[in-house]
Amino acid sequence: MSKRSSDPVGFEPPPPRAAGPATFDDVYVSEFPFVWRCLRSLAVPRAALDDAAQDVFVIVHRQLAGFRGESSLRSWLFGITHNVAFNYRRSALRKQAPLVTLSEDSPDRAQGPLEAAQDVEAAAFVQRFMAGLDDDKRTMFFLAMLEELSMPEVAQALGIPLNTAYTRLRRLRMEFQQALIAAQERT
Repeated sequence: MSKRSSDPVGFEPPPPRAAGPATFDDVYVSEFPFVWRCLRSLAVPRAALDDAAQDVFVIVHRQLAGFRGESSLRSWLFGITHNVAFNYRRSALRKQAPLVTLSEDSPDRAQGPLEAAQDVEAAAFVQRFMAGLDDDKRTMFFLAMLEELSMPEVAQALGIPLNTAYTRLRRLRMEFQQALIAAQERT
């Protein structure tokens, strides 16, 4: 005699999943903006952003059942996104397609003209600063400074020891501050 899943006798609920969204739909809805920002920051050509985001979530859909929660969901997603972005950048280099800067994004319409101009100027400064960094520093800057991930998450995403991550971030903040001072002196 077989037990039905609706029969409470002998029925055991499935083990709880790791912290975070339980389904692909939850992950997609909650983390799509993060993945999109990562792809843009990791210099995926603008024309390829939709395809790259789709590729990330195809991989997430295939691998979500195997996600064991040994890292945070965002660290795991960043690892996938980083690999997809690397492949798109490499492909773009082969095709010699020009990269489009982030400053071409339209400003928030709810702001006044002065605030919008200041935001565009600040974004352009950050874009120029990030363009002058090597890939490792750019990724560190994006995750720690722009996305505000915790340092343990950043260290895990980059595959480096936690103390190394703190040291690199401190140096990167000093570089950013020096670039900001230099820019202010020019104006």
